[in-house]
Amino acid sequence: MSEENKSAEASNNDATQTVNLNTFFGVKAGMTRIFDEAGNHVPVTVVELVPNHITQVKTGDKDGYEAYQVGYYSKREKLITKPAKGHLAKSGVKENYARFSEVASDEVVADSLGKEVSLGNFEPNTYVDVTGVTKGKGFAGPIKRHNFAGGPATHGSKFHRRGGSIGNRATPGKVWKNKKMPGHMGAKRQTIQNIKIVEVNTEKGYMLLRGSVPGSKNGFVRISRALKK
Repeated sequence: MSEENKSAEASNNDATQTVNLNTFFGVKAGMTRIFDEAGNHVPVTVVELVPNHITQVKTGDKDGYEAYQVGYYSKREKLITKPAKGHLAKSGVKENYARFSEVASDEVVADSLGKEVSLGNFEPNTYVDVTGVTKGKGFAGPIKRHNFAGGPATHGSKFHRRGGSIGNRATPGKVWKNKKMPGHMGAKRQTIQNIKIVEVNTEKGYMLLRGSVPGSKNGFVRISRALKK
């Protein structure tokens, strides 16, 4: 068998062991900058490409809806619970995954169980929606949390950074829901849409996304094909 035939057969075998989804999970490694062909400075977020495997296939007959369960974030074997080990063994996945998420699909294939999720649907110069948990800021006042203007800083004023009036008199006699007040800031699930993919390097295991994405360093992000592009 010639070298070309061997390489073609190897690529076909790799293709049969992977499945294309419109979503995968990665790790936010941090931010840096690159320069384009015109010499312009481009800020980018570096996403580490961690392995993703199909650990369960949800079907309409058995589960009432169709979706794939994706496992990622491998740990040492001693850190994995026994139920998770049994679940992974049943799916035929050898990695010790500790996190699982579902990806909805219009049509699922039972043979996809145990296969690795490929990045065939994610090419440079295409757009994605990125979901992550924003950085936690702790308890914050209304100026930091909601960008309130605050009161005068001088001339004997005693109204500086606190919140103002939060309600009326006997009518309505309550504080309305979603009133902007001091409280826990950040640590919320957030999605930013239409982020451009600058580069995908599967050999070195990273992806570059233009601009910033939600989440802190070493946090997990969900990257999906853009819905509005």
